[in-house]
Amino acid sequence: MRTTVSRITLRRIIKKRKPQLRLAANADLLVHLNFLLFLHRLAEEARTNAFEDKSRVIKPVHAISAAKVILKKSRG
Repeated sequence: MRTTVSRITLRRIIKKRKPQLRLAANADLLVHLNFLLFLHRLAEEARTNAFEDKSRVIKPVHAISAAKVILKKSRG
């Protein structure tokens, strides 16, 4: 099983990308939670696409089409 990125590493990545931001104490946890929710939505949409194609296995085509839908919804 893969190890997760440490909280300090995640904070450093955020600070490097957006140095002007002031981060709350739990900002890294919120970013991680948002990522997990995104992955869950992506998996659900890919499963739905596979079910519509009468496929038992989620194929890369299902994941790519699901990503397009989920990213479009996530833009707000």
